Amino acid sequence: MTHQNEPRVSRHYVLAAGGTGGHLIPAFALAAELHARGHHVALITDERGATIPGKPDYLTAHVLPAGRLQGKNPIAWIKGLRAIWAGRAMALRLFDSFAPACVIGFGGYPALPALLASTSAGIPAVIHEQNAVLGRVNRFLAGRVQAIATACPEVDRLDEKYADKVALVGNPVREEVLELRDQPFPAFGEDGLLRVLVTGGSQGARVLSEVVPDGLAMLPTALRTRLQVIQQCRPEDIDAVRERYRGHDIPADLATYFENMAERLADAHLFIGRAGASTIAELTAVGRPAILIPLPIATDDHQAANTREMVAAGGARSIRQEKFTAVELAKQIQAIAKSPEALANAAHAAWNCGRPHAATDLADLVEGFGQAPLMDVIRVGHGTEVSFKEQTA
Repeated sequence: MTHQNEPRVSRHYVLAAGGTGGHLIPAFALAAELHARGHHVALITDERGATIPGKPDYLTAHVLPAGRLQGKNPIAWIKGLRAIWAGRAMALRLFDSFAPACVIGFGGYPALPALLASTSAGIPAVIHEQNAVLGRVNRFLAGRVQAIATACPEVDRLDEKYADKVALVGNPVREEVLELRDQPFPAFGEDGLLRVLVTGGSQGARVLSEVVPDGLAMLPTALRTRLQVIQQCRPEDIDAVRERYRGHDIPADLATYFENMAERLADAHLFIGRAGASTIAELTAVGRPAILIPLPIATDDHQAANTREMVAAGGARSIRQEKFTAVELAKQIQAIAKSPEALANAAHAAWNCGRPHAATDLADLVEGFGQAPLMDVIRVGHGTEVSFKEQTA
């Protein structure tokens, strides 16, 4: 961390991320912070990652091969290893010209070649884990990197032997979302509208389309007649969902994609949806109570783990998908929104789980390499301890 009277030194940093917005969004947030500090930043990603919206213009993207090591097919493993090795060689050539002070990986197989190259070249490396379960690539790299930045205070599959290099920083969110943190929770009185935001990720979720309209219809009249729903649906589901809401006489604004998600979140009193890392980070940054339905096929069931902190704090209710019925949804909504005070308390509990300094803390962490020793506060993320939970596969 640079002291107040020390001049900043412009350095080069490489971010390695790809595949999904869950990996790219925090990478973009860190890039913005490092760029604002006068550093030069480059991105290593895969072909899919290069198309994710939100990349800053100043962030040059380098697309590298990134193989996957999954399944039991030996031919697939050989192809995956060849792609990883080719990506590593390309990353080493980039490092020769770019000379990064540090390489920061955000998980996923597209980050693997760059991190292998950094450790081979003796370049300091940091990995950032967005979920409450250390991902497979990050588990493989944990012993090779200089620091492990986490988004959650409790991280499964993170071995205690790495405790000395763990820093709880949070999960960086988009600036337009972070700007909502100091705005008050939308007014919600005994007679006002109850605005419900429903999303299922970039492609929507069919189970939400099937369950949410009927669950909202089962609410007591005092709540049901005040509903205003905004829901993201899959293109093939949207007409049927619209008919369901029309049959229940519930006003609903439906779309397959919302560009102004920050504005939608700002107006919402209650969120219903999946429990991806970026979703949790945004809900807690803004302070919005939620009914969370973890994706059951998520690797290592990490979405269920992601809900722990919000649920324990009282800011969310979690329903496993096999138990996600209209009756259960109506029950949980009544529990969290039984009164304006209860909903406001849940919103404040969610807000307390937020880590609004995630981008700056992560930037402090990586910027510390080659400078003065890091301040102790960075190791615990503004005073919050990190706990470890090793699990067997």
